[in-house]
Amino acid sequence: MQKKTYVIAGIGTDVGKTVVSSIFAEALSAAYWKPVQAGDLDNSDSIKVGKYCSENVTVLPERHLLKTPASPHLAAKIDGIQISLSDFKVPETEKNLIIECAGGLMVPFNEKGDLYLDLLEKWKLPVILVSRNYLGSINHTLLSLEVLKHRNIPVEILVFVGDSNESTKSMILTKFPIEKVVRIPMADVVDSEFVQNQAALLQMNLGI
Repeated sequence: MQKKTYVIAGIGTDVGKTVVSSIFAEALSAAYWKPVQAGDLDNSDSIKVGKYCSENVTVLPERHLLKTPASPHLAAKIDGIQISLSDFKVPETEKNLIIECAGGLMVPFNEKGDLYLDLLEKWKLPVILVSRNYLGSINHTLLSLEVLKHRNIPVEILVFVGDSNESTKSMILTKFPIEKVVRIPMADVVDSEFVQNQAALLQMNLGI
């Protein structure tokens, strides 16, 4: 079977990318990689994924670990680190691969203004876009889909996090008729049991 590589991007910060990444990594028995971690180094996203997932998932080391919880361009400046797009090579692995972005698509890496979006354009890997139902999320989701389309970056799966909202879903899919759409509920407690259960549902619903 051909290996799959997906980039998990969000419409903004705190939409649930790390939990979604854990679920997809578990469903695909994949390797997980977050290129940049800014702040919270004692409980990083990589650490969380390692806790949530089974031994079937391999967590790869970050390319840059930055101390300050801020946009990577600022966190890197504070740490005295220069980040460039050439720093980031897609890791070689025998497994499927899940790559998690930080924040939204227009997050900058450096003072020059290189963005995560520029990195995705360079890689041309299929994107799993994570949306979350809140006031303004239609705008943020459509803007994200529009800019990905403009850069010819394929969006393979759209994930809605939270309660079902058919009106929101219908409006977004009217503009961007993505075939594969899933919903992942909010959890009072995110733990390995939740991730395992959602991964099993994902395998059933998407056939992965």
